[in-house]
Amino acid sequence: MHPAPSVILFTTLSGLGFGLLAFLGLGMPDVTGGSALAFYGIGFALAVGGLVASTFHLANPKNAIKAFREWRTSWLSREGVAAVLTLTVAGLCAVGAAFFDTRLAPLGWLSTALALFTVHCTAMIYAQLKTVPRWHQIWTPVHFLTTAIAGGALLAGQVSLAMPLLLLAGGVQWVTWVQGDKRFAAAGTTLETATGLGAIGTPRPFEPPHTGSNYLLREMVHVVGRKHSQKLRLIAVALMSVVPVICLLLPFNHLLAALAVLAHLLGVLVARWLFFAQAEHVVGLYYGGR
Repeated sequence: MHPAPSVILFTTLSGLGFGLLAFLGLGMPDVTGGSALAFYGIGFALAVGGLVASTFHLANPKNAIKAFREWRTSWLSREGVAAVLTLTVAGLCAVGAAFFDTRLAPLGWLSTALALFTVHCTAMIYAQLKTVPRWHQIWTPVHFLTTAIAGGALLAGQVSLAMPLLLLAGGVQWVTWVQGDKRFAAAGTTLETATGLGAIGTPRPFEPPHTGSNYLLREMVHVVGRKHSQKLRLIAVALMSVVPVICLLLPFNHLLAALAVLAHLLGVLVARWLFFAQAEHVVGLYYGGR
């Protein structure tokens, strides 16, 4: 599928922001006053920034309000509701910690649960789509959650937790790719099954469905060379997991800490670009996309 920058930024920044808010809700780190204001400010900036970026993928951003209406059936709507609830509860925790030097533990635990549920909802927007076999697997939500938790631990300064979590996130990311590579074939969707003509032979298009580009071609069909994808996978895992861990293993200084966060962010951006660019929609079969 077409890797739209707005959606890449949305899934990357919001995951990192909600991951940080999840740790803050557990009192990790247990900050008050100006420190609490800074940590919560970063979490809110990333989470809200990601959500705002997602609206730019809408033909009419004013329609974003409609995403809250169908929470009973839509993971997109559930994500919107969960995000608002998370930010509201985390905001109360931030006020208590920053201005009253008080950590409201029960509210913190609730904000952590809501933050992780929000990330899960984001993942399920994609994992529910049977028309994109690469996404339609259990590893999609596992990957989103482990990446968010690892990034949150890194931003929260939880070094002893961040190192194994970053390595875990990198491993889950690689497994997600490997399993995703098999999903289209495992789904059994072909031009024969799509047209119902397999019993009489192997069908092929007489001529292209369209003489020019259209919405389906722009949004649903995107081809990435295998050699390029393998290189980008190595770059993504190296940046999101290996480089930050190396930085954390070295004697601490603020430059290395900043480098670890920047490398992780860049790595997740590359991984998310691949997440969308390598997602093959079954409609591509009609356009010779496979």
